[in-house]
Formats: sequence, structure tokens, C-alpha cells
Amino acid sequence: MELMHRAMGFAALSLLTLVPLLIVVAAADLASGQGFARWLVQGLGVSEVSQEEVEQLFGKPGQALQRTTAFGLAALAAFGVTFGSAVQTGYERAWDLPTARWHTMWRHVVWLAVLVAALLLFVNAPQPEESSAPLTLLVALADLVGTFLFFWWSQRFLLCGRIRWRALMPGAVGTALGLLGLRVFSQFVFSPLIASNAVTYGQFGTVLVLQSWLVGVGFVVYGGALVGRLFHERRVMRRMDLEPLDWE
Repeated sequence: MELMHRAMGFAALSLLTLVPLLIVVAAADLASGQGFARWLVQGLGVSEVSQEEVEQLFGKPGQALQRTTAFGLAALAAFGVTFGSAVQTGYERAWDLPTARWHTMWRHVVWLAVLVAALLLFVNAPQPEESSAPLTLLVALADLVGTFLFFWWSQRFLLCGRIRWRALMPGAVGTALGLLGLRVFSQFVFSPLIASNAVTYGQFGTVLVLQSWLVGVGFVVYGGALVGRLFHERRVMRRMDLEPLDWE
């Protein structure tokens, strides 16, 4: 129940603090030039019909840049940092660690910058319809490895090095595989829901599906870390049981 509660908080913070910042960053991405809607479509893996509904939900990339002031961009960055703080708190709860002190807030800024950079690499990768089958497989494998490395580093970095790299590896593997499974699930479930909800509820229906997808992302991010901790503890207990007792 707590995991679902934190996943819903993750989705709410994503929509209120992270998504507005990513909209501006995506609009400034001259390489793709298609805005945040394109980012979201790639993350969801939706069909062409649902893609049109997502694109209608967000304005044109040029409008986001024209209407964003320096103060507004600074405010968006500040709100985005609170998202990093929430992720840090979720990781600390998964490992039963005390809350980090205030002077570690710089880690939220660095983590947010790396997250944006990772998303830029993800959306600028060749798409399946634009590449051959071997290249598509290679890109998918690179996405999986990149996701694993990012969340492996994220746990270590946001937990301020209080947990060893080896202990964090199972959680990173679980998160990467979970996000891959969520993307496949989105193609079969969320993609049709976007099209049907758009007819029934209009653009608000698309927002509902987007929010549900973000809840799934939060569940995987926090759940992967929790499963990783349980796997690590079981592995340690098994190693202790196998070690011979020294009675001398």
C-alpha cells in the first residue's frame, strides 16, 4: 500500500514539476524539433492514432520557447529539483535509511541534469521505422543497458554512497526490466485507452491515461529498488548459511 501511495505521489510530482520543465527542454531540442509530445510518444510506444491525441494535448514546441521567460525557466528548474528530492526519499525508505541532510541538495540538481541528458539521448536514438532490424535490436539493447546504468548510478548518487554498488545492482536490473515491461504493456493497454478516452472524455481522457502511466513508472522505480534490497538481503543470508562456522 505504501508503494502504491508513493507511486501516486511520483506521478503527481512528475506532472506538476517535471513535465513542464521537460516541455521547455524538448522545445529547445533542435535535433528532434518535435517537442515533448514526441518524447512521450516514444516512452509510451503508442500507435499512430493515439500519437495524434498526445500531440494535440501539448502545444507546438515554438510556443513553449516564446512564452517562457528566464524567471519562469528558473522556477521550472527549482520545481524539478523537488522531484529529485522525492525520488531520494523513496530510495531511502526502500533501504530504511535516515533522511539525508540539507547540504546534499546539490545532488538533486545534478541528478535532474543527468536525467534530462539521458532523455535527450533516448529520444534522439533511431526509431524502428527509420532503421533496419539489426539496428533496431541494437538500439533496444542500448536503451536497456542505459536504463540499467542510469538507475544503478541514481541509487548510489541519491543515497549519498551509503549503500554499496554491488548491493544496488539487483534493484537497477529490476527497474530496467520493469520499465521495459511497462513499455510493452503500454503498447497493448495504454495506447488503445488513449484513443478511446479521447473520444469519451476529450483531452482530459488523454491526461488520465498519462497520469496512470506515470503511476506505473513510479511503481517500477520504487518497486525495483525495494525488490533489489530484498534480493540482496536474501543473497547475504544464503551466503551466511553456507559459510562454515569457525568453532576454534
